[in-house]
Amino acid sequence: MAQIISLPSLDPVLMSELRLAIMSILMSVEEADFVYIKEVTSATSGNISVQLDKLASLGYLTIEKGFVGKRPRTSCHITQQGREAFVRHFEALRAYHPDDKP
Repeated sequence: MAQIISLPSLDPVLMSELRLAIMSILMSVEEADFVYIKEVTSATSGNISVQLDKLASLGYLTIEKGFVGKRPRTSCHITQQGREAFVRHFEALRAYHPDDKP
């Protein structure tokens, strides 16, 4: 009889390639500005804006808008909730392919 294994749920928010990329960037830096995220992901400004708003509305990151001189600057910071969600997501992924399987 086959044993049924209950796998942990993946975070549906982080199943989006761009949202996952944004969160990955923010896990490795203290903050990232919009221009940097755009350069690293090669995504369009509109798509990044939508995904940042989605992540911010869920509490995964915060967005700060300001100016550097006369130029607008949007910077993003991952929240503790976002860090925990990211870690849980990858722990769940590991459960789908544990190291002890061939």
